Amino acid sequence: MGLHSTLPEAHSGARKVVHAVCSHDCPDSCGVLVTVDELTGRAVKLQGDPEHPVTRGFLCGKVAKYLDRVYSPDRLLYPMRRRAGVPKGPLAQGREVEAFERISWDEALGEIAARLKKITAEFGPESVLPYSYAGTIGKLGYGSMDRRFFHRLGASQLDRTICSEAGGVALKSVYGVKLGTPPQDFAHAGLIIAWGANVHGNNVHLWPFIEEARRKGAKLVVIDPYRTKTAALADEHLAINPGTDGALALGMMYAILNMGLEDREYLARCTTGFDELKAHALRPEHSPERVAAITGISAETIVRLARRYAMAGRAATAKQSEGSGPAAIRLNYGIQRSEFGGTAVRAVCMLALLTGAWKYKGGGLQLSTSGAFPFDDKALQMPELMLASPLGRPARVVNMSQLGHALTTLGSGKNDGPPVKSMFVYNSNPAAVAPNQNDVLRGMMRDDLFTVVHEQFFTDTADYADILLPAPTFLEVKDVQGAYGHLFAQVNARAIAPLGEAKSNVAMFGELARKIGFTESCFDDREDALIDQALRTDHSWFAGITRERLEHEGHVALHLPVDATGEILPFSTTEWFQTPSGRGEFLPVPVFKAPAESRAHAAEGAYPLEFLPRKADNYMNSTFANIPVHQRMESRTAGVLEMHGTDAAARSIVSGDVVEVFNGRGSVSLKALVNAQVSAGVVAARLDWNKLSSGGVNVNALTSETLTDIGGGATFYSTLVEVRKISPEQRAG
Repeated sequence: MGLHSTLPEAHSGARKVVHAVCSHDCPDSCGVLVTVDELTGRAVKLQGDPEHPVTRGFLCGKVAKYLDRVYSPDRLLYPMRRRAGVPKGPLAQGREVEAFERISWDEALGEIAARLKKITAEFGPESVLPYSYAGTIGKLGYGSMDRRFFHRLGASQLDRTICSEAGGVALKSVYGVKLGTPPQDFAHAGLIIAWGANVHGNNVHLWPFIEEARRKGAKLVVIDPYRTKTAALADEHLAINPGTDGALALGMMYAILNMGLEDREYLARCTTGFDELKAHALRPEHSPERVAAITGISAETIVRLARRYAMAGRAATAKQSEGSGPAAIRLNYGIQRSEFGGTAVRAVCMLALLTGAWKYKGGGLQLSTSGAFPFDDKALQMPELMLASPLGRPARVVNMSQLGHALTTLGSGKNDGPPVKSMFVYNSNPAAVAPNQNDVLRGMMRDDLFTVVHEQFFTDTADYADILLPAPTFLEVKDVQGAYGHLFAQVNARAIAPLGEAKSNVAMFGELARKIGFTESCFDDREDALIDQALRTDHSWFAGITRERLEHEGHVALHLPVDATGEILPFSTTEWFQTPSGRGEFLPVPVFKAPAESRAHAAEGAYPLEFLPRKADNYMNSTFANIPVHQRMESRTAGVLEMHGTDAAARSIVSGDVVEVFNGRGSVSLKALVNAQVSAGVVAARLDWNKLSSGGVNVNALTSETLTDIGGGATFYSTLVEVRKISPEQRAG
């Protein structure tokens, strides 16, 4: 299945440089310069675009080694079908191909079309479930021809909630749009709070701007229950108890209001609901002393942080000294992956309104900037095609964060529609990343579930495929892209031809539509036409941005409003807000509740430890986990449970012991590492492929399908467990 045997080594002949865009699920959306040997067509070098104002010439550790992924001998290069009699389930790494036989694309699409026709005729089109997420965030690869196909088919709609929905909905409830402080402006901040944000691990191109601010005297405070690399490099690390971020935000509001440090001019001009928020925030349960008992952060620290945060803007106005810039919060999605994470995000987002931080260059908050890009998603996805489906109406919606339920229970209720009889997986690896893994795998193992997987490698999900289709990397496709961490639009030019017989999402779903008999002309659209459709808008922020300009210039800044001095200051005036009131909204006031699976309730059950199923710094969720160079970068925490000394001693555990981490949903076997990365009462392990984990299961065997309070997102970080040492005799048994 490899490629190395068929391509000659690159030589020193003619070379060209192609502008690409990293489409992996990262806020940085880096401009990438790809050097291609024109004789062989092989990419020989990748570097960050030095002209890109955020990429600035360097790449993260993941993408710097990307050619190891592109030219891996383990790439899937041809369509395959499961061999007769081979059951679905985990396959031995390196021998997966033995379970499949190679077929042509024509055979593959013909069989898929025939099976989908049969299934939809017998059970209805909603028995087909597409499952995808952000394996690519390019607009065409993420959601264009695929959505058209499934809409026309009448398949169930997928609510794509697993990563960021709770935080995104929460942010929009306060501001009306997902937008924030430009990353370059962090260089002008005087205080930077990285709240649940491991900048070094998943937003590294923000780091130079933070360091620039620190050289001018700014301070970096990290709020995170885990001592990340970012936390270790900070001026101060506040090891908050998991799931209590909303309480801390309310405690800071209490202190700010109690000291009279709110910005009343800004509040009157740009917000609504302040009086109600003030009355709520000053309730006794939000006092620093009460909040300290919840968060694990001392009352003195809460008051000090609140004062520094509120005073930063005033110091910026007075220009008192070096490092006297405003306060900026880099909020990331970790805090919204708890049961009441949506409310927590709303509370943190309100802090920048309360203090008027938006008035200053370098002040404010960033969670996501994706709402700044007015791509025409309706033109790309054509939801009106659902009316032409056999249903003649919009199909039911299935939440991707409850895939286990969808595959094992959906269809048994009176009004929930048919059972899922076919799943089409692309841009995702649900066997590894979906919560409540045991139910997910039990469902995927069903003989009566027809599963198609479009992939680059033999992932955990590919092990369950009936038909396996080869997917390209971002070097092998053309796409258009915005970002959720900066404000530049880009076109990703195809740098190399697709390896083997890999097909893009656009080509694959367009051909499948024709194979199944759809006659609409929209299924003939290809990349250039789709990019033009995505950019076809009268929105002023896309003024002057065309495909031709993007192709010529590489990156183009959005045409955002500027103030009298020419500065882009989001939410400094009411023109930025897209809420119903046209202002920043404090209502409904955020009410803190402790997650059901948290230390607030741990004493009531058999699982007293809060578990953090973390992401690896050098993987992208489960992407890159099978690449040797990335595995070496993550070797310190491979198969490891990190524990505080207090919890380890109470269980007679020392570093190196094999332990079982368990709860009522499942268990995983790991090796204990006793260190100071977590506080007492918290344990942590990182996500990996199942087949690369002990016992063939990963951390999601422990997580639940409980949904967040806002947005219906996954609650990975509201998980309680117990840990016990496994003796050599037990292991032998």
